[in-house]
Amino acid sequence: QVLFALNQTLLQHESLRAGSLQAPYTTEDLIKHYNCGDLNAVIFNHDTSQVPNFINTTLPPHEQVTAQEIDSYFRQELIYKRNERMGKRVMALLRENADKSFFFAFGAGN
Repeated sequence: QVLFALNQTLLQHESLRAGSLQAPYTTEDLIKHYNCGDLNAVIFNHDTSQVPNFINTTLPPHEQVTAQEIDSYFRQELIYKRNERMGKRVMALLRENADKSFFFAFGAGN
């Protein structure tokens, strides 16, 4: 699975560099939507999570299963568990320092 993930990531980056694959958004798109206050699920979804998307309809069925398993694993480990850890740290800071003010800034999937 590790080799599969590395190969798929490399193929994705090579395709982007060669121009045969385009990112579904540009940095300018993200800035525009941020400035307009339009932080909706259409823009800030899986595509901006920095987790490579291994699911590809051109893969053979057995590789699609592997891709789905890896995608689910990364999403769980790199997004959901990270968010849970950050939330616990924020709550602990607030509880331990009830007399202080805090400013927290959270990114969208970074």
